[in-house]
Amino acid sequence: MTPRHFIIGTAGHIDHGKSSLVKALTGTDPDRLPEEKARGMTIDLGFAHLDIADPENTEVAYSLGIIDVPGHADFVKNMVAGVGSIDVALLVVAADDGWMPQTEEHLQILTYLGVTRAVVALTKSDLVEEPEFAAEVLRESLTGTPFAEAPIVPVSAPKGRGLTELKAALAAVLRHTPAPADIGKPRLPVDRTFSPQGIGTVITGTLTGGAFQRGQEAVIQPSGLKTHLRNLQSHSSNVETALPGMRTAANLADVTIADREDRAGVQRGDIITLESLGPAADTLDVVLEKSTRPVPGSPMATTPLRNGQKLMWHHGGSAREARVYFQGTRTMEPGARVAAQLRFRTPVFAFVGDHFVLRDFARQATIAGGTVLNAEASRALFRKPNSRRCLEACAAAPHDIAVLLASKVQRDGAVPRATALLKSRFSAAEVDAAVTKLVTAKTIIADGAWLLDAGWWSLHLAKCGDVIKAHHKTFPQLTGMDFADLSARAAALLPDKRLLDPFIAALVALGFVRSGRYIRWGAHRASLPPALQSAGAKLRAALAKNLIEPPNPGELAPGPVDRQALKFLLDTSEAIQLDEKAVLLMEAYEKLKNQIVAHLQKSGQATASDLRQITGTTRRILIPLLERLDREGVTRRNGDFRSLKQ
Repeated sequence: MTPRHFIIGTAGHIDHGKSSLVKALTGTDPDRLPEEKARGMTIDLGFAHLDIADPENTEVAYSLGIIDVPGHADFVKNMVAGVGSIDVALLVVAADDGWMPQTEEHLQILTYLGVTRAVVALTKSDLVEEPEFAAEVLRESLTGTPFAEAPIVPVSAPKGRGLTELKAALAAVLRHTPAPADIGKPRLPVDRTFSPQGIGTVITGTLTGGAFQRGQEAVIQPSGLKTHLRNLQSHSSNVETALPGMRTAANLADVTIADREDRAGVQRGDIITLESLGPAADTLDVVLEKSTRPVPGSPMATTPLRNGQKLMWHHGGSAREARVYFQGTRTMEPGARVAAQLRFRTPVFAFVGDHFVLRDFARQATIAGGTVLNAEASRALFRKPNSRRCLEACAAAPHDIAVLLASKVQRDGAVPRATALLKSRFSAAEVDAAVTKLVTAKTIIADGAWLLDAGWWSLHLAKCGDVIKAHHKTFPQLTGMDFADLSARAAALLPDKRLLDPFIAALVALGFVRSGRYIRWGAHRASLPPALQSAGAKLRAALAKNLIEPPNPGELAPGPVDRQALKFLLDTSEAIQLDEKAVLLMEAYEKLKNQIVAHLQKSGQATASDLRQITGTTRRILIPLLERLDREGVTRRNGDFRSLKQ
């Protein structure tokens, strides 16, 4: 059978028996550091592996990576690094101590990180007379939390009591836990780095979001350093493919450990991922929440969060300095849920939908948590009305892909489809399904490479359409508006010059016509303004009086008004100018051309003299006419003769 891979993370107060319980369950002592042995306490993350069967289904087995975290208040930052990607929490509470400060803080951290499944181990149950009563008291402390209904299992690690029941409880919870999703976006948050002799740089972490192949190219974020995965292991075994939910060790090529601040390399808190998933950013739009539950001995847990306050942002294994900014409020009170922006001194790499924890800058208290709404936010646009509306809508539904997508398209007007929610916890298939839903609802328009807000797009099309129609009213004698002028106006409305072609195509689909250097409303027909109509009628009559031998331009249009009227006839192709001495009505031009073509089809070739006799016109008209036909590719000159161009 193929085992299902999950990550279990311990949580709980110091000296409540987390590490002892992990050792009793797995046979592995997670305390690996000499200082941990000497002090008898967990300082950094410990790791172990446990395979368990499902007692209710012999076809199912679970391969569990167990992360043991420190319980001491001084090492909560390490605890946060360990539980950032767990599937089920193993909350450890000692029966003789009960609910303690770090129990509460750890519970709040788990809640902020979106962990909703847990099994509670009531350790040291052999040290109390009534473990059932201790369990009842513990249940009261869980009231109002995501773990209110979590199973509570009395255990005694030193005596091996309750371990079988604890494994069964874990299996029961895992039975209903969705398998870690593969959305084609692998991220391996680094929680440990080391360099074995002769091996090179090795990192470990819990793989999420997608699979990695041995030998695959990768990038280290937020530094952007490139590497490839020379080898992969899971629980000390070589694997060709690491899957989501696996504890994974990767041997990185061409990368050192960043053991000094000025040394480029990989370190805890970095993320191994794909270059195609985009760069790191120094600003995130987020939604924050702050618990009303106090942490004994930590008044900052319920102290209001201030606008501009400096904080430590904990995400995966990273801890980065940030400042928080609100919209329309100066403080965030306990129990509140507000949209905000986090601004970092150095870039961070996060996805839309990621959970995180905020601790005070001195790292003494957990004070809030939240979810990323925009992984590449803009500081300049944060307080703009469009951004505010977007942020408020996303904050109300931070995990609703349709809301997130529609809000961001509405904010920006147009979003490249290839990057829409690329840096998010949604798969490409989920994004496509949301696009289809929003297109069907006519909320957005999917136009090739772009997602367009339907209202915004229609508004700008109408604006440019009105500009063209207004131009027709002002200059009725012109064929249309100069296309370059319209393009400049449209470009000023659009956020990206690549939108210009689809914008013009949309105008054409609405009934506008582009012809050469002009664009016009389809129903528009150029007409002379009243002041030129008399001169235009006079010109038409003069040209029509003798179609094949009309007056020259100087005789036709001796004055400025006449010349304006003549220009109109030429611009609208009602007449055609052969050269400075010859103008014909288009009707006459077509008649003469047809006569010449018919004669050459019959005779094969002819001289200018022959063609002058055929058409009955003069050399003043015929010679520039023939030269124009040559340029248009109708005829070809060979010495004194002309023939049709084949």
